[in-house]
Amino acid sequence: MKNKHSALGFSTRAIHHGYDPQDHHGALVPPIYLSATFAFPTVEYGAGCFAGEESGHFYTRISNPTLALLESRMAALEGGEAAVAFSSGMGAIAATFWTLLRPGDEIIVSQTLYGCTFALLHHGIGEFGVKVRHVDLSDLDALSEALSPATRMIYCETPANPNLQLVDIAAVAALAHQQPGITLVVDNTYCTPYLQRPLELGADVVVHSATKYLSGHGDITAGIAVCRHDLARRIRLQGLKDLTGAVLSPQDAFLLMRGLKTLALRMDRHCSNAQAVAEALQAHPAVESVTYPGLRCFPQYALAERQMKLPGGMLAFELKGGIATGKRFMNALKLFSRAVSLGDAESLAQHPASMTHSSYTPEERVQHGISEGLVRLSVGLEDVADLLADVHQALNKCIRTGTPRPTAASAPAH
Repeated sequence: MKNKHSALGFSTRAIHHGYDPQDHHGALVPPIYLSATFAFPTVEYGAGCFAGEESGHFYTRISNPTLALLESRMAALEGGEAAVAFSSGMGAIAATFWTLLRPGDEIIVSQTLYGCTFALLHHGIGEFGVKVRHVDLSDLDALSEALSPATRMIYCETPANPNLQLVDIAAVAALAHQQPGITLVVDNTYCTPYLQRPLELGADVVVHSATKYLSGHGDITAGIAVCRHDLARRIRLQGLKDLTGAVLSPQDAFLLMRGLKTLALRMDRHCSNAQAVAEALQAHPAVESVTYPGLRCFPQYALAERQMKLPGGMLAFELKGGIATGKRFMNALKLFSRAVSLGDAESLAQHPASMTHSSYTPEERVQHGISEGLVRLSVGLEDVADLLADVHQALNKCIRTGTPRPTAASAPAH
């Protein structure tokens, strides 16, 4: 079916793209195809599917009508040609790496990465003959010097998890594409396509942990990779079908599409709530520093204004007194849940050094800009007055119980 929604706005596409109820007995909500396999009208048709000469579905590990609609919708929202759905964000990242990298290749990655991505690179990909190089991608001169004839991929998160460092996607893409054969892959989980579209800035592949904002309800795990048709086909038939098998269930694809319908509304609220919380933290005497792209003191504020529609729902901060005070703050929270993940309706607080980034050694955390005292907040959709009250009461408890002065052992490592 030719899509009649391609020229419409973001939320309209998120709700309608690729689906006509009249093609499905008038069902307003797309059906869930739970079948693992699909029957062929003829032997010849089945052979054509396996040979890639027919576009029909034949096994859900490779494609499924429910997943195909989700993939079409995500490609439309990201401004890509095609997408591949996975059972987790790590499934999307791993399948992309395993498909596009070979022994002897080199991958240049951001200085700071999500802990499991870091582990995949250094305890997986790196042990199979791929050289992994961390570079401060905000320094274009450093990136230029790091590029070599063996470089096949540049990978970054922007904003980075957990310290929110940004990468100028357009500038990095322009530099990367001066050398043939380099694929720029951007993890867009923190922003979603509502706030930032890396493909339009020159990236080749966008990956998401769709568990987070895209779903928005904390009830599924899912991943997405969006790119050109030829790359998507390779990632599907190699990385998904053969190398990882990280297939998303049709039921979870349905729930993810349900989440997409409210993505723009939710992101607006996440961002406005996070801005208010960041400003409240910045003004409190117990707080040492706040990192949030919406604050004018944010070192890359101009880049955030240029590259992102809004500053996002994630923030990081450090309290005076370091890790001990940070833990006291988190244990005092009543409305914020102490939990990992992000992008849920519920507000979440976590300690990266002991949780999501514990796969780094302490020395590696220092090297990669993840201090021991850093607290990460995923600001949810609750009433902002209630969030601010919870933050203030937890901060005030830190002051009342006494905020110790940093020592050599407890001072944040920058």
